[in-house]
Parts: sequence; C-alpha cells; structure tokens
Amino acid sequence: MSMRRAFLCGFMAVAAGGAAGATRALAQAGAPQAERLGLRGYDPVAYFTASAATPGLPEFEYIWDGVRYRFASARNRDLFKANPEKYAPQFGGLCAMNMATGVRREADPTIWIIADGTLYVFASTAGSERFRFETKANATRAYTNWQTLKNAPTQ
Repeated sequence: MSMRRAFLCGFMAVAAGGAAGATRALAQAGAPQAERLGLRGYDPVAYFTASAATPGLPEFEYIWDGVRYRFASARNRDLFKANPEKYAPQFGGLCAMNMATGVRREADPTIWIIADGTLYVFASTAGSERFRFETKANATRAYTNWQTLKNAPTQ
C-alpha cells in the first residue's frame, strides 16, 4: 500500500472512529512505528564512565537494535555507536532478575549493576540484591528465558 493511500486510510479512520483507528490503519499499512525509548532516557554509557544513572538528552540520540537511546553528551553517543554491545543494557533494558524467573518486566534504570563488564537493570532493589547473590546462575537463566521472551508483551 502506498504511503498516500495509508495516509488517506488513516485520515478516514480519524473521521470515522478517532485516533485509535488511524493508528491501526497506519500500522496495518506498514508505516514505521516509533522506536522504544531505552532505559527511560538514561545514558547507557554513563553507567560505565560516570558510575551513575545519568539522564540523556534528546539532542544526543542513537537508534540501535530497534531501541532509541539518549546520551548525556555527543562523546557518550559516539562511544556507544562504536561498540553498542559493550554499553547496551542486557535484555533490552528489562529487569534482569525478573527475566531470570521467566517474567518480562520494565526496569527502573536507577537500579543497576555492572557485572563482568555487562550492564543489568532491575525493577527493584530487592531484585538487584537477589541477582547479585548468584550473578552467574541468574544471568544464565535470564539469557535462556530472553530467547523466548524477547518478543512477548511486557508486564
């Protein structure tokens, strides 16, 4: 379907049924969807370089693996671009402890650890403490679960 036709379908859906209908019409037409904002806008590189959860800025964004990341500086953005696997949070920024138990749950990017050079974020401090208690075992379970849960809906 052409973009013009997709637009017309979306316009007609708004006239007939509101914005929700337009969104469905455009999605069905194959219009690109907005990328998810990773880490709720926190800078993934700053965890490593500043040892702190640092908010990123909209003017320093980079899209990687379908996720839009924000950075506190152009330097951090460029470091990420050069080696995203080093800086990106595991499990798409979802809670690592929940992933270890087979649950897909949003994380709070202010609760985090770096273990073996890898960034993990958590939904709660209790989850981060449980994860630290058996880091290797929990990480292994989380990686296994990620293979089947990465495309499932988030709780």
